[in-house]
Amino acid sequence: MNKKIFISTGEVSGDLHGSLLSKALFDEAKKKSIDLEICGLGGETMRKEGVKILQNTTSISAIGIWEALPLIIPTIIIQKRFYKLLKKYPPDCLILIDYMGPNIKIGTKLKKSKTKIPIFYYIAPQEWAWRVGNNTTTNLINFSDKIFAIFKKEAAFYKKRGGNVLWVGHPMIDLTKKLPLKKDARKYLNLRPDQNILLLMPASRPQELKYILPTFMLVARELQQKYPSLIVYIPSCRKVFDDRFRKAFRKYQVKGKVISQKDNARLKPYIYSLTKIALCKSGTVNMELALHGIPQIVGYRVSKVTAFIAKRILNFKVKFISPVNLLVNKLIIPEFVQRDFDAKKIFYKSCKLLETKSEKIKINKGYALLKKELGEEGVVQRAAEEIINSIV
Repeated sequence: MNKKIFISTGEVSGDLHGSLLSKALFDEAKKKSIDLEICGLGGETMRKEGVKILQNTTSISAIGIWEALPLIIPTIIIQKRFYKLLKKYPPDCLILIDYMGPNIKIGTKLKKSKTKIPIFYYIAPQEWAWRVGNNTTTNLINFSDKIFAIFKKEAAFYKKRGGNVLWVGHPMIDLTKKLPLKKDARKYLNLRPDQNILLLMPASRPQELKYILPTFMLVARELQQKYPSLIVYIPSCRKVFDDRFRKAFRKYQVKGKVISQKDNARLKPYIYSLTKIALCKSGTVNMELALHGIPQIVGYRVSKVTAFIAKRILNFKVKFISPVNLLVNKLIIPEFVQRDFDAKKIFYKSCKLLETKSEKIKINKGYALLKKELGEEGVVQRAAEEIINSIV
């Protein structure tokens, strides 16, 4: 039996989740003696799992109106090309993963056409957490045959509005393994017994290098001066970022190391084992750090134009920016956004986290609450099994 699945996703996190799901889909297909082909939009991580990548979309990403302007035309071209392929070579189903703007356009357009392709949405927009304008939702429910929710609140949100929803849990649960012992990690990373890691995770999009990296570097320099045993590590999710990170180390006189994309997966458990504190942007990485019990501070900034349009014109409202805080509707990890994204404020809070036991206890209690909301292991396999069963 031959089956074909198309996947549409973008950005680094979408590529990761697409690769995990693709691997699970191939595993499920093999169990049922199905010859499965998966094609789509994504990146190198998906390609390594056997997906035929029609267009690499990991580099075409931006947060904000102003920042996204240069990407509008390339995105439209990719969408048109992908849509034509869907109509010319109809798959047995289409899976949309995150990548809100482009995926909603593709899903809407496909549903209006006469092509009857089942559409599944995996990792939907977090509309349960943020609202824009007059509180209307995207029309995701109208074009999705099934929504695979990774959050309980997400499942409840779409069910209440008439969506066909299955809560599978958060895929990061499947990736959370026991970390190596600190002594083994120090040996592997060639660090002295007194050395620990200050982890910086500032960027997966180009504009984040401009708006987030400099502030985090200023904080890192001050922290190293106060705590000389801290060494800075920056995992790079894109090869083109490596030189920018190295230049930043030199410019801000920070002692550290850039971990290339190809070494990330191998070194990550050892780095996490020795991380005293992480300074990171908001996103999936917050969830990953939380599940490993790593203290973190989240920061984010966009251009003044984007901030103004979002607040004054689009009436964009969100209580928290980190999924960790959003999920429990409580400030578990400190957030510094826009005007508050200030090196002095972040440095002061970092020192409190490093020195005050009660601060660490508070975060750990919050992490325990979070874990209860994320489901049980086998998340990606549950989603894959449901999808394969639906097209057999």
